[in-house]
Amino acid sequence: MIVFFTFLTFYSAYYNVVKDCGCFGDALHLTPWQSFTKDVILLFFIFILFANKKLVKPLFNKGIQNLITSVGMVLAIFVAYHVLNHLPIIDFRPYKVGTNIQKGMEIPEGAPQAVVEMIFIYKVNGVNKEFTEKDLMNIPEGAEFVDRKDKVISEGYVPPIHDFTMMKDGSDYKEELLQEPKLLMLVTYDLTKSDVDGMQKLETLYKDATAKGYKVIGMTNSSEEEIQKAQKTYNLKFDFYTCDAIALKTIERANPSIVILEKGTVKQKMHYNDIQDLKL
Repeated sequence: MIVFFTFLTFYSAYYNVVKDCGCFGDALHLTPWQSFTKDVILLFFIFILFANKKLVKPLFNKGIQNLITSVGMVLAIFVAYHVLNHLPIIDFRPYKVGTNIQKGMEIPEGAPQAVVEMIFIYKVNGVNKEFTEKDLMNIPEGAEFVDRKDKVISEGYVPPIHDFTMMKDGSDYKEELLQEPKLLMLVTYDLTKSDVDGMQKLETLYKDATAKGYKVIGMTNSSEEEIQKAQKTYNLKFDFYTCDAIALKTIERANPSIVILEKGTVKQKMHYNDIQDLKL
């Protein structure tokens, strides 16, 4: 297995297949070359273990080994169940409680800029050929332009939050909404997949929150038709704004989930199962 993954991470790094190996989710980001280096180190030590496997002796007898394995499985299942039905135990994501969204979108002064090379594709004698900007003066006469693509030479600084929007009617309202002192966002990245029980709780929450001075909005990646259908089905009176589904899933995987912001700073996040624990 480690031989296979060592090859896989080398292939990914050498041919630039992915930017982040994803081995540890949001807890630890590794570049493809870092992931390959990790696997090389693991391969070295695993080879030592494999070559001397006859010398490896268990610390405990079979009964205790089976008990430890069983307890480990039960704990793993419990943790998985808990984080699917509540919030993650530890939130490693860019939208964790205490994060200011505006600051998370800022690019520091002096941060490295992306270096991008434009590649122009022309059909020359029936064959597509690529030309850089430096080659444009040497394109053969009669060549037919086909396409242009951008080749990333080096990645620039990418802020932790870079794809957050609050779109409505073709305009992005995040600048003004993130200045709200009491903003409650009801996040449902896909209204067609949202939990029915969770959606049924939103109207009551909306009434309670507005009575306490909150501006309440919905956040989704669903179409206008799906938004109108959900508003009618669940009797929702608040407006929906749209954002990229991946960004909304990064905020919270629960569908729906509740996020309270104070001038753009995340104060509370709740799974729909824990609405009763909200501190409005």
